[in-house]
Amino acid sequence: MKKTIPILAVAFLMAGIMLTGCQSSAKKVENAENNLQDAKDNVLVAKQDLNNAVKDTVSEFQKFKKESEENLAANERNIAEFKAEIAKDKKKTKAEYEKQLAVMEKKNSEMKKKLEDYKDEGNDKWTSFKNEFNHDMDELGRSLKDFTVKNTK
Repeated sequence: MKKTIPILAVAFLMAGIMLTGCQSSAKKVENAENNLQDAKDNVLVAKQDLNNAVKDTVSEFQKFKKESEENLAANERNIAEFKAEIAKDKKKTKAEYEKQLAVMEKKNSEMKKKLEDYKDEGNDKWTSFKNEFNHDMDELGRSLKDFTVKNTK
């Protein structure tokens, strides 16, 4: 008697598990169709998200490029103004100033070319390019500001 109760309990438990675990073929097909439809919906959403991300990246690059081109043009104007001021100057430092301006002008031209030659190679490369380009622009801007301070002394 002591052994029959646990054996019956285990048997009923196994029978219950088997009955609840079994599904009909129709139910399995229905679940598979639902899963397939969910997967298709997820793919559509992912495609839309990707398209939006690509559009955002392109528009962000276009905005960045426009702002950078404006900054580069402003640098060119500043360099031209400095050259005109130096041309009027008759100091001994005129040659040194012209040399410094030539270096800044070359750097400005290199940055302009770098911006024009950039090709989209993914978000990581874009972020790296943008950070490096902004750093170089800031450095050039500081050089131009420092030049005006030196030039006015």
